[in-house]
Amino acid sequence: MSRWAPHLLSILRITAAFMFIQPGMMKLFAFPIGVPPNGGTVPLVSELGLAGILEVFGGALLLVGLFTRPVAFILSGEMAVAYFQGHFPQSFWTVVNNGFAAALYCFVWLYFSAAGAGPWSLDAWREKRRKRPRYF
Repeated sequence: MSRWAPHLLSILRITAAFMFIQPGMMKLFAFPIGVPPNGGTVPLVSELGLAGILEVFGGALLLVGLFTRPVAFILSGEMAVAYFQGHFPQSFWTVVNNGFAAALYCFVWLYFSAAGAGPWSLDAWREKRRKRPRYF
């Protein structure tokens, strides 16, 4: 099974990034649904607007595995802020404060900031191209 670990790392990154983009799409574009309770979007120049931008564009970079380490580090910080500002004041327990997604994403992105994107990524492709010998 250990030979599959790098590929499963890529699958985890792709799956987590795809799911991470969705709340950002909801905040910025009201897609697939709008932000409750009225179903609209958030103001672009606001803390939630910045969160939406980070989630959509940072999530897209993670989805394709481009600049994974720095982007994942920034998104880990975003999720820590989201947890401690929005969820933790309600309760310490994630099941009570509904902050399990923010807490989990914080540590998943922190892991990717250390581990990298895996073999199925643009980062891996760029690294292979950089190591190729140049003949002219």
